[in-house]
Amino acid sequence: MAIWGLVIETTVGVGERKHTEAYVLTHVEGTREEALVELERRARIHTPEHPRSPKRRRLFRERDGFLLVIDGAWQSFSTRFTVAELLDDSAAPPPPPPEVAPPEAEPDPADTVPSPPPPSTPPVERDADGVPVRPAWWGRTDLP
Repeated sequence: MAIWGLVIETTVGVGERKHTEAYVLTHVEGTREEALVELERRARIHTPEHPRSPKRRRLFRERDGFLLVIDGAWQSFSTRFTVAELLDDSAAPPPPPPEVAPPEAEPDPADTVPSPPPPSTPPVERDADGVPVRPAWWGRTDLP
């Protein structure tokens, strides 16, 4: 499946500082048509910062996306929504290595050695509450 970037190019700032900036809203994995449906949904609900008092809002369909034009009291502001196929991403995580299961070898019955029985330890004398009467460290010669 292709990965599609939903890109927004919007007018920011006002007056002489008014310019266009581009952002990637999100990525959509699937067909181009599925990406366009999601892009249209986002274009319809988008509320840009400018103009603060919109007078008219128009949404146009283009070949690769949508163009939103909002007329304010003094100026018009535009936002372009574009769908574009992602070809390369320098910040993408590396793909996981392919999982290769090692071949399962059946054990040879002749190679199996029975495990020795666990060593028998003398029973520990305990109080009624389960605490040993004699601490485990008593009688150790390796302690100072």
